[in-house]
Amino acid sequence: MNPGKMRSTYGKMMWMLQDAEDSSNRTPMGFQPVKPLTTVRNLLESKGGLGLLEDPLLPPATQFITAEGAELVAEANAKKKAAIEALCSKYSSGNLGREDINTVLNSIGDANSYLASNARPVAKMIQLLKKYFDPSRPGKYSLELRGGRGGSKLSHSHSTQYTFVLQSLTLWREITASMYRCWFSADDDLLSQRNPYRLVNTGQGLNRMQSAPTVSRLMSSILSKVKSEVAGWVGLSVVHLGDRDVPNALVFIDKYTQVPRILAPIAATIELMGGIYESDPKLKEYIDRKFGGLEEARMAILADFFKHGFDGSGDDGGSCIDGRLTSAWNWCSLIAKKPYYYVFLLTGFKSFDGDWGNG
Repeated sequence: MNPGKMRSTYGKMMWMLQDAEDSSNRTPMGFQPVKPLTTVRNLLESKGGLGLLEDPLLPPATQFITAEGAELVAEANAKKKAAIEALCSKYSSGNLGREDINTVLNSIGDANSYLASNARPVAKMIQLLKKYFDPSRPGKYSLELRGGRGGSKLSHSHSTQYTFVLQSLTLWREITASMYRCWFSADDDLLSQRNPYRLVNTGQGLNRMQSAPTVSRLMSSILSKVKSEVAGWVGLSVVHLGDRDVPNALVFIDKYTQVPRILAPIAATIELMGGIYESDPKLKEYIDRKFGGLEEARMAILADFFKHGFDGSGDDGGSCIDGRLTSAWNWCSLIAKKPYYYVFLLTGFKSFDGDWGNG
């Protein structure tokens, strides 16, 4: 399903549940449409199967298998299938059926798959930042920013911008890794009877403005963890929630599920452009003539993103937590005007909206 349609469907469903949960609507409906979320642990605990979560066969039964060589994939799939069968045989009982166990394993496997595929682009961009840039030595591709130049709203030295980008990517990594907790917290806030919404014109049409205390506490915890990892915090620590910038928890979730959609095409282009460079003499000639070589082309892309994807543009706050993501989206909106746009196209890029050729 197209990511935009999926978000729209989830949003409509959540608004319907939110209105149905309103006490004034319950009597006419005659039933309560919202019930507590059933988790893997809840299910196993209720059916006496918690031991499954400690079983050494659980990791191979739920692992995310990547397509890296047909023989390796076939072998991994065979081991996964054997582990699943072994767990079903070991833990199935009168209370806990094989169908229940398969549901549990599929749920954990889906979570592992989501986290692996979405966390990988963030980790890759952190790796590229550290590989190609030295915070103490700007070199030819300095990350220095000057407010008012190139659309930047921030003024940072090379080392300050390096730290700013690193801490932003580290924050996105932690949020992506905690996305299931974010979803659970968002559901709690959106469907809370003690936390009603009000319709407000936020400057982008009418939105349901609602505080998000559960998500806010989780974000504070994540932010504290990141601050302890990345020394010398740069910029603001403000997390917009329940205001005109991020009116409710659903908007918050929507913003951060877009992180891998921004970073995956960039990471893929950097990785795949080596193949196209070696595959065709004319493409090699084009890259050499346009950029001065393969590594120079990579540096041109990375330096531009690490500078202007984090320059405060497209946002009135500049360096706040949410403004960093807004700046990155602003950079994405300008991709067709970049001198390296055709390199993106040559590697299979189509858009930042979840459509990425065969990559």
